[in-house]
Amino acid sequence: MGKNTVRKAGVILLFLALWELAPLIGLVDPVFIPRFSGVVQTILELYKTGEFVQHTRISLLRAFTGLATAVVIGLPLGLLLGGWFPRIRQATEPLMELFAVANPVILAHIIIFFLGIGESAKTFIIAWLCVWPIIFSTITGIRTADESLLKAARSLGLGRWQLFRLVVLPSAAPSLFTGLRLAAGYAFIMLIAAEMMGAGSGLGWFVLQSQENYHVLRLFAGATVITFLAVLTDVSIKLLQNRFAFWNGGPAENVLEQGRWMA
Repeated sequence: MGKNTVRKAGVILLFLALWELAPLIGLVDPVFIPRFSGVVQTILELYKTGEFVQHTRISLLRAFTGLATAVVIGLPLGLLLGGWFPRIRQATEPLMELFAVANPVILAHIIIFFLGIGESAKTFIIAWLCVWPIIFSTITGIRTADESLLKAARSLGLGRWQLFRLVVLPSAAPSLFTGLRLAAGYAFIMLIAAEMMGAGSGLGWFVLQSQENYHVLRLFAGATVITFLAVLTDVSIKLLQNRFAFWNGGPAENVLEQGRWMA
Protein backbone atom coordinates (compact mmCIF):
# COMPACT_ATOMS: atom_id res chain seq x y z
CA MET A 1 0.00 0.00 0.00
CA GLY A 2 1.53 3.32 -1.08
CA LYS A 3 2.02 6.37 1.11
CA ASN A 4 -0.51 8.30 -0.95
CA THR A 5 -3.19 5.67 -0.29
CA VAL A 6 -2.41 5.64 3.44
CA ARG A 7 -2.59 9.44 3.52
CA LYS A 8 -5.96 9.50 1.77
CA ALA A 9 -7.33 6.82 4.09
CA GLY A 10 -6.07 8.78 7.09
CA VAL A 11 -7.82 11.96 5.93
CA ILE A 12 -11.10 10.08 5.42
CA LEU A 13 -10.87 8.45 8.86
CA LEU A 14 -10.09 11.83 10.45
CA PHE A 15 -13.12 13.37 8.76
CA LEU A 16 -15.39 10.56 9.95
CA ALA A 17 -14.01 10.86 13.48
CA LEU A 18 -14.70 14.61 13.50
CA TRP A 19 -18.18 13.97 12.14
CA GLU A 20 -18.82 11.54 15.00
CA LEU A 21 -17.35 13.75 17.74
CA ALA A 22 -18.57 17.22 16.70
CA PRO A 23 -22.27 16.61 17.55
CA LEU A 24 -21.27 14.60 20.63
CA ILE A 25 -19.21 17.39 22.24
CA GLY A 26 -21.53 20.18 21.13
CA LEU A 27 -19.49 21.76 18.32
CA VAL A 28 -22.53 21.42 16.04
CA ASP A 29 -26.21 20.96 16.75
CA PRO A 30 -27.01 17.21 16.51
CA VAL A 31 -30.53 18.11 15.38
CA PHE A 32 -29.11 19.43 12.10
CA ILE A 33 -25.90 17.38 11.83
CA PRO A 34 -26.36 13.94 13.40
CA ARG A 35 -23.50 11.68 14.46
CA PHE A 36 -21.94 9.45 11.82
CA SER A 37 -22.82 6.34 13.80
CA GLY A 38 -26.47 7.41 13.78
CA VAL A 39 -26.39 7.86 10.02
CA VAL A 40 -24.83 4.41 9.55
CA GLN A 41 -27.48 2.87 11.81
CA THR A 42 -30.22 4.56 9.75
CA ILE A 43 -28.71 3.23 6.52
CA LEU A 44 -28.63 -0.31 7.93
CA GLU A 45 -32.23 -0.08 9.10
CA LEU A 46 -33.39 1.21 5.71
CA TYR A 47 -31.57 -1.63 3.95
CA LYS A 48 -33.09 -4.21 6.29
CA THR A 49 -36.56 -3.01 5.32
CA GLY A 50 -35.61 -3.23 1.62
CA GLU A 51 -36.45 0.44 1.04
CA PHE A 52 -32.90 1.51 0.27
CA VAL A 53 -32.22 -1.45 -1.97
CA GLN A 54 -34.97 -0.42 -4.36
CA HIS A 55 -34.00 3.26 -4.38
CA THR A 56 -30.31 2.42 -4.86
CA ARG A 57 -31.01 0.07 -7.76
CA ILE A 58 -33.17 2.65 -9.54
CA SER A 59 -30.66 5.46 -9.03
CA LEU A 60 -27.73 3.35 -10.19
CA LEU A 61 -29.65 2.40 -13.32
CA ARG A 62 -30.38 6.06 -14.08
CA ALA A 63 -26.84 7.25 -13.35
CA PHE A 64 -25.11 4.53 -15.35
CA THR A 65 -27.55 4.75 -18.25
CA GLY A 66 -26.84 8.47 -18.53
CA LEU A 67 -23.10 7.89 -18.18
CA ALA A 68 -23.09 5.08 -20.76
CA THR A 69 -25.05 7.26 -23.18
CA ALA A 70 -22.50 10.04 -22.70
CA VAL A 71 -19.61 7.63 -23.38
CA VAL A 72 -21.25 6.23 -26.53
CA ILE A 73 -21.78 9.77 -27.87
CA GLY A 74 -18.81 11.62 -26.41
CA LEU A 75 -15.95 9.23 -27.09
CA PRO A 76 -16.45 8.95 -30.88
CA LEU A 77 -17.04 12.72 -31.11
CA GLY A 78 -13.89 13.42 -29.14
CA LEU A 79 -11.86 11.10 -31.34
CA LEU A 80 -13.39 12.62 -34.47
CA LEU A 81 -12.75 16.21 -33.44
CA GLY A 82 -9.37 15.67 -31.83
CA GLY A 83 -7.41 17.06 -34.75
CA TRP A 84 -7.57 14.41 -37.44
CA PHE A 85 -10.45 16.23 -39.07
CA PRO A 86 -9.56 19.92 -38.55
CA ARG A 87 -12.30 21.34 -40.77
CA ILE A 88 -15.03 19.51 -38.86
CA ARG A 89 -13.46 20.61 -35.58
CA GLN A 90 -13.27 24.27 -36.61
CA ALA A 91 -16.88 24.23 -37.78
CA THR A 92 -18.33 22.60 -34.66
CA GLU A 93 -16.08 23.88 -31.87
CA PRO A 94 -17.93 27.19 -31.20
CA LEU A 95 -21.28 25.40 -31.08
CA MET A 96 -19.94 22.72 -28.73
CA GLU A 97 -18.50 25.33 -26.37
CA LEU A 98 -21.90 27.04 -26.31
CA PHE A 99 -23.73 23.80 -25.53
CA ALA A 100 -21.18 22.82 -22.88
CA VAL A 101 -22.02 25.84 -20.71
CA ALA A 102 -25.78 25.28 -21.03
CA ASN A 103 -26.94 24.08 -17.63
CA PRO A 104 -29.41 21.19 -17.99
CA VAL A 105 -31.20 22.23 -14.79
CA ILE A 106 -31.95 25.64 -16.29
CA LEU A 107 -33.16 23.91 -19.46
CA ALA A 108 -35.34 21.50 -17.46
CA HIS A 109 -38.62 22.99 -18.65
CA ILE A 110 -37.57 22.70 -22.28
CA ILE A 111 -36.43 19.12 -21.70
CA ILE A 112 -39.75 18.26 -20.07
CA PHE A 113 -41.63 19.86 -22.95
CA PHE A 114 -39.94 17.58 -25.48
CA LEU A 115 -39.30 14.42 -23.45
CA GLY A 116 -41.93 14.53 -20.71
CA ILE A 117 -41.12 13.62 -17.10
CA GLY A 118 -40.26 9.96 -17.68
CA GLU A 119 -36.96 8.12 -17.66
CA SER A 120 -35.90 9.61 -21.00
CA ALA A 121 -35.75 13.11 -19.53
CA LYS A 122 -33.75 11.94 -16.50
CA THR A 123 -31.28 10.06 -18.70
CA PHE A 124 -30.95 13.07 -20.98
CA ILE A 125 -30.13 15.45 -18.11
CA ILE A 126 -27.43 13.15 -16.74
CA ALA A 127 -25.99 12.37 -20.18
CA TRP A 128 -25.94 16.05 -21.17
CA LEU A 129 -23.71 17.01 -18.27
CA CYS A 130 -21.52 13.90 -18.57
CA VAL A 131 -20.82 14.08 -22.29
CA TRP A 132 -18.81 17.31 -22.29
CA PRO A 133 -15.87 16.28 -20.04
CA ILE A 134 -15.59 13.11 -22.10
CA ILE A 135 -15.54 15.01 -25.40
CA PHE A 136 -13.13 17.74 -24.33
CA SER A 137 -10.78 15.40 -22.43
CA THR A 138 -10.59 13.09 -25.44
CA ILE A 139 -9.90 16.04 -27.75
CA THR A 140 -7.17 17.26 -25.40
CA GLY A 141 -5.60 13.82 -25.26
CA ILE A 142 -5.56 13.49 -29.05
CA ARG A 143 -4.10 16.96 -29.57
CA THR A 144 -1.34 16.48 -26.99
CA ALA A 145 -0.02 13.21 -28.40
CA ASP A 146 3.79 13.00 -28.29
CA GLU A 147 5.04 14.54 -31.55
CA SER A 148 8.43 12.81 -31.36
CA LEU A 149 6.68 9.46 -30.94
CA LEU A 150 4.41 10.24 -33.90
CA LYS A 151 7.42 11.09 -36.08
CA ALA A 152 9.22 7.92 -35.03
CA ALA A 153 6.13 5.84 -35.81
CA ARG A 154 5.71 7.49 -39.23
CA SER A 155 9.33 6.71 -40.02
CA LEU A 156 8.48 3.03 -39.57
CA GLY A 157 5.90 3.32 -42.33
CA LEU A 158 2.82 2.95 -40.17
CA GLY A 159 -0.45 3.73 -41.90
CA ARG A 160 -2.97 6.25 -40.63
CA TRP A 161 -5.08 3.68 -38.76
CA GLN A 162 -2.03 1.92 -37.25
CA LEU A 163 -0.63 5.28 -36.16
CA PHE A 164 -3.93 6.18 -34.53
CA ARG A 165 -4.35 2.83 -32.79
CA LEU A 166 -0.76 2.26 -31.65
CA VAL A 167 0.36 5.80 -30.84
CA VAL A 168 -2.44 8.35 -30.60
CA LEU A 169 -4.91 6.31 -28.53
CA PRO A 170 -2.34 5.17 -25.92
CA SER A 171 -1.10 8.75 -25.60
CA ALA A 172 -4.64 10.05 -25.18
CA ALA A 173 -5.69 7.38 -22.67
CA PRO A 174 -4.78 9.29 -19.45
CA SER A 175 -6.79 12.30 -20.55
CA LEU A 176 -9.63 10.05 -21.72
CA PHE A 177 -9.85 8.31 -18.34
CA THR A 178 -9.74 11.68 -16.57
CA GLY A 179 -12.77 12.78 -18.57
CA LEU A 180 -14.53 9.53 -17.76
CA ARG A 181 -13.90 9.96 -14.04
CA LEU A 182 -15.18 13.54 -14.15
CA ALA A 183 -18.26 12.40 -16.04
CA ALA A 184 -18.94 9.66 -13.49
CA GLY A 185 -18.84 12.24 -10.71
CA TYR A 186 -21.20 14.52 -12.64
CA ALA A 187 -23.62 11.61 -13.13
CA PHE A 188 -24.16 11.31 -9.38
CA ILE A 189 -24.20 15.09 -8.89
CA MET A 190 -27.01 15.39 -11.42
CA LEU A 191 -28.89 12.42 -10.00
CA ILE A 192 -30.77 14.54 -7.45
CA ALA A 193 -31.64 17.18 -10.05
CA ALA A 194 -32.79 14.52 -12.50
CA GLU A 195 -34.95 12.85 -9.86
CA MET A 196 -36.64 16.15 -9.11
CA MET A 197 -38.45 15.82 -12.44
CA GLY A 198 -41.55 13.90 -11.49
CA ALA A 199 -39.72 10.94 -9.94
CA GLY A 200 -41.33 8.79 -7.27
CA SER A 201 -38.28 6.72 -6.42
CA GLY A 202 -34.49 6.82 -6.35
CA LEU A 203 -31.94 8.14 -3.86
CA GLY A 204 -32.24 11.71 -5.10
CA TRP A 205 -36.00 11.59 -4.63
CA PHE A 206 -35.45 10.00 -1.21
CA VAL A 207 -33.13 12.87 -0.15
CA LEU A 208 -35.61 15.52 -1.31
CA GLN A 209 -38.51 13.83 0.45
CA SER A 210 -36.45 13.58 3.64
CA GLN A 211 -35.57 17.25 3.41
CA GLU A 212 -39.17 18.32 2.89
CA ASN A 213 -40.31 16.22 5.86
CA TYR A 214 -37.38 17.26 8.10
CA HIS A 215 -36.08 13.69 8.48
CA VAL A 216 -32.48 14.70 9.03
CA LEU A 217 -31.09 11.21 9.64
CA ARG A 218 -32.73 9.87 6.48
CA LEU A 219 -31.49 12.90 4.52
CA PHE A 220 -27.89 12.30 5.63
CA ALA A 221 -28.29 8.58 5.01
CA GLY A 222 -29.33 9.16 1.39
CA ALA A 223 -26.61 11.74 0.78
CA THR A 224 -23.99 9.43 2.31
CA VAL A 225 -24.98 6.51 0.10
CA ILE A 226 -24.92 8.70 -3.04
CA THR A 227 -21.44 9.93 -2.09
CA PHE A 228 -20.25 6.39 -1.39
CA LEU A 229 -21.52 5.16 -4.76
CA ALA A 230 -19.82 8.08 -6.53
CA VAL A 231 -16.50 7.34 -4.81
CA LEU A 232 -16.83 3.62 -5.51
CA THR A 233 -17.46 4.32 -9.20
CA ASP A 234 -14.45 6.64 -9.36
CA VAL A 235 -12.20 4.03 -7.72
CA SER A 236 -13.49 1.36 -10.12
CA ILE A 237 -12.66 3.51 -13.15
CA LYS A 238 -9.21 4.23 -11.72
CA LEU A 239 -8.61 0.51 -11.21
CA LEU A 240 -9.74 -0.11 -14.78
CA GLN A 241 -7.26 2.52 -15.96
CA ASN A 242 -4.45 0.82 -14.03
CA ARG A 243 -5.57 -2.58 -15.32
CA PHE A 244 -4.98 -1.45 -18.88
CA ALA A 245 -1.66 0.19 -18.12
CA PHE A 246 -0.56 0.08 -21.76
CA TRP A 247 -3.36 2.45 -22.71
CA ASN A 248 -2.14 4.90 -20.08
CA GLY A 249 0.47 6.05 -22.52
CA GLY A 250 2.81 3.09 -21.99
CA PRO A 251 6.54 3.36 -22.56
CA ALA A 252 7.39 4.70 -25.97
CA GLU A 253 9.61 1.70 -26.59
CA ASN A 254 6.64 -0.66 -26.33
CA VAL A 255 4.61 1.36 -28.80
CA LEU A 256 7.46 1.57 -31.27
CA GLU A 257 8.19 -2.13 -30.85
CA GLN A 258 4.59 -2.89 -31.83
CA GLY A 259 4.97 -0.46 -34.69
CA ARG A 260 8.02 -2.31 -36.00
CA TRP A 261 6.16 -5.59 -35.79
CA MET A 262 3.08 -4.17 -37.57
CA ALA A 263 5.21 -2.50 -40.21
